[in-house]
Amino acid sequence: MVGMPQDSAKLTDEQAQAILLTLRRKEGNWVAWAESCQTLQKSGWNAQQIFEETGFEPIQQNQIMGAAQVYASMVKAGVPEPVEAHFAHRASDVLYEFRVLTPADRAASAEFAFSRQMDRDDAHELARAMKDFSRLSQPPVEFTNHPGDVVAYFSWQAAKHQVDLQARSLLIAKGLKFAQTDTARQQIERLLTDFTAVTKKRMPLLPVYRLDSEEELPRIIPVVGELPLTAAAVQAVPVVTPTEPFGAVQIPSDVDCVPIPGWQVIRTAEDPVVVVATSDQLPTRLEGNVTPILIVLDRAKQEWNADSYFLAAAADDQVSVQWLDEAPRTAALLGKVVLVMRPKKIFDEGYSEEIYQWDE
Repeated sequence: MVGMPQDSAKLTDEQAQAILLTLRRKEGNWVAWAESCQTLQKSGWNAQQIFEETGFEPIQQNQIMGAAQVYASMVKAGVPEPVEAHFAHRASDVLYEFRVLTPADRAASAEFAFSRQMDRDDAHELARAMKDFSRLSQPPVEFTNHPGDVVAYFSWQAAKHQVDLQARSLLIAKGLKFAQTDTARQQIERLLTDFTAVTKKRMPLLPVYRLDSEEELPRIIPVVGELPLTAAAVQAVPVVTPTEPFGAVQIPSDVDCVPIPGWQVIRTAEDPVVVVATSDQLPTRLEGNVTPILIVLDRAKQEWNADSYFLAAAADDQVSVQWLDEAPRTAALLGKVVLVMRPKKIFDEGYSEEIYQWDE
């Protein structure tokens, strides 16, 4: 290749033009074209620019570069010389299908594809079979991992479940055509005398649910602790940032958390933390008996306004929820109260245990 630099080197304009010229003239084989396209792209040329300069469409560039990786790993793994020579000058589309396989399986599949003169569709089916076979937790002992046996195995599997005799016969013939070992061939031949189709179990439906509203996705908020607290304790809890799309968070193991429904005030809070308290520790009385509550603060909101409550620290460093009719002179604001949450109200805990209930 003309003046080919190292992959990590930036091409000069002269070097780039020389490589573009070889591509325009289609000098060398497709492997060389792939190396040229890769070198240009690593030097900052995008696929569209290369296309405009050489006529190699982006999809073609992607194919030959992917196939070149398969070719290199195939050669390294070791294939007969005729196989290597064949794929060096043609059938890059066949090799491209084997990109999902391991190097050893790439080499075996390429050699088998060469022996059978497979086209791209055949190679696609072979690659998928090889990939699926490698995922089997208990590979069948009658079938080896040779590409031919692998195709034969899936033909045998399909034939067992096929009720239509003509389609069943075609699958059996295909399996016998590709089978490489006597054990695989014998397994398939048994279907010639056993016409009982095995009912294939249908896969169950996955229990898939979709969140219909943002409120259904809770926000995980760290808990500072239970009143009474110090300002230092409130400030010590790290900022927790949820990760989309499900609000996953990473929190130190020594920090407790609580899920809060994704109401708008919770979703818009920048740095929320939770303080555990009781309803009589609020500056204004709540209706009903004294109950446990959760106070959600947004520590990012520390600018005073008369329409909000704040968690404030007094001179002794103790904190409390306060409403201030004017900007504080001594108390330090640690965060705005965005939500006070009471526990679910249960009217009669024994209600569900009674068989009959009447409204009086």
